[in-house]
Amino acid sequence: MGAVIQHLRAAWEELTAPGAPFAMSEIEVRGIPMRVFDAAPRNMRQIWENTAAFADRDYVVYEDERYTYAEIGAQVRALAHHLRDVHGVGRGDRVALALRNYPEWVVGYWATVSIGAAVVGLNAWWTTPEMEYGLRDSTPKVLIADDERIERVLPVLDSLRAERPLSIIAVRTTRELPADAAHWSDVVKPESTPADLPPADIDPDDDATIFYTSGTTGFPKGAQLTHRGSVTNIYHLLFWAMVSAAAEQKAVAAGDIPAPTDTRPAPDPAVYMAPTPLFHVTACNCLLHPATLTGAKIVFTYKWNPGRALELIEREGVTNFSGVPTMSRELLMHPDWSKRDTSSLRGMGGGGAPLQPDLVEKIDKSLEGGAPSTGYGLTETTGIVTANSARFFLLKPASCGPVMPTLDAKLVDDEGNDLPPGPDTVGQLCVRGPTVIKGYLNRPDATAEAIRDGWFNTGDIARIDEDGFVYIVDRAKDMVLRGGENVYCSEVEAAIYEHDAVAEVAVFGVPDERLGEEVAAVIVLRDGAKLDADELRRFLEGRIAKHKIPAHIWFRDSQLPRNANGKFLKRELRAEFVGK
Repeated sequence: MGAVIQHLRAAWEELTAPGAPFAMSEIEVRGIPMRVFDAAPRNMRQIWENTAAFADRDYVVYEDERYTYAEIGAQVRALAHHLRDVHGVGRGDRVALALRNYPEWVVGYWATVSIGAAVVGLNAWWTTPEMEYGLRDSTPKVLIADDERIERVLPVLDSLRAERPLSIIAVRTTRELPADAAHWSDVVKPESTPADLPPADIDPDDDATIFYTSGTTGFPKGAQLTHRGSVTNIYHLLFWAMVSAAAEQKAVAAGDIPAPTDTRPAPDPAVYMAPTPLFHVTACNCLLHPATLTGAKIVFTYKWNPGRALELIEREGVTNFSGVPTMSRELLMHPDWSKRDTSSLRGMGGGGAPLQPDLVEKIDKSLEGGAPSTGYGLTETTGIVTANSARFFLLKPASCGPVMPTLDAKLVDDEGNDLPPGPDTVGQLCVRGPTVIKGYLNRPDATAEAIRDGWFNTGDIARIDEDGFVYIVDRAKDMVLRGGENVYCSEVEAAIYEHDAVAEVAVFGVPDERLGEEVAAVIVLRDGAKLDADELRRFLEGRIAKHKIPAHIWFRDSQLPRNANGKFLKRELRAEFVGK
């Protein structure tokens, strides 16, 4: 293992050396010294303008619809001019997007950021009161929404408009609309669009996107993602792809690892599948952005369905599948996995939750010419903080990888004091660098609490090994404090997933009079599988310490509830099962 890591360090130094593709300089950003990539574009508009070179390539596939870069580009220009000329949208303004992963979301995104306004990505699962809150908090000039979201907004539209103007552009709907609302087809007319985008002056530290964090209590907070942060995240993703490939080549040449058995050239351009919603950084910043920069194709579906996903993977030759770990597990377990051609897949995994070690191994064994991958990050870091994939993921399957080049990381205790570095040190992970958000919209107190001297406290419990690889032990909020002992839910979940009968599992704490909290688990079994609580406890003996073995084990007949991004809703499960 040591020799392979040495090759990674050597490749890392080569790619970040002065004059290299990922060379960096230190500058001051919002009063904080940090490293930035020398070659990075200034803003996301420049990222979009570079796609002119890919005009004839397929760009967006939505179910059975298909659009080239040129076709989406014409729509982007048409909408950009409409937003500026009709609604006066420009630098510092906001446009809200509230719709499924339709092609119109992509058009709305690039049109908005290209004229210097910020995209407000409203959660498509929000109810009417939540939509009202988000629109009142973010004060967009224009709302672009599909039929389902318009239905939820209409009851509160007059109330919102009583405070400030709000124009609506309606997508894929035939319902009756307010007299001043416009249909997408009346606004976006590619055949008569100007040849160029409207001019715009965009600073790297202007807001590019407002994404709302789910939070555990109170109202969600609008995270302000900047152009600099968004561009830097794309470069981090590209950097990891290049440095890991270069390190692997060095290791093979040195005879430290065997050469790959699959000698097929990597498909160019790549084909991404985005199974999670575009109003989250996973799909938007970590899939749509790099796909756009490299001229790749990106595939969307109406909703998550593993059978349909497998059909599209085969049809479109998907090379990169990135969702939450649950989705990868559902694909591998689906009866159509063995019937569909998945040989195009070169990377499978994602983020949003730890990829359990058993799943890392399953992906590696299941992909003909691919490898597992993961990334750790948050809305507040505009995407990834770390990345891990291929040989390095197999070497360290419990790690989410090393911290990306422009970022610094440290561990602190519950009072915010720095902890001494060391492979056995466990603490709250803090991150500093250009991808950390500017702050929370209209929430100076929350911003000051989360970001101190440029350091963002992730709230995640982590350790960093001697090679600089990060291990997310658990969310601080999800940790079970049992009789004074910290029990990390992800560790227990990983052990339970090793049992072949288990399809899904969520571990959380429940109140206990004697111990304060006890460990509980809700499990969904694979079709036809049988398992009871006592059998599972016997299985876990020796795998994890006795105090970590769940005292409460419940089995559920239907899949676990999850949010829009595919994460299990442990609060709902706790409410459903506690007391039974």
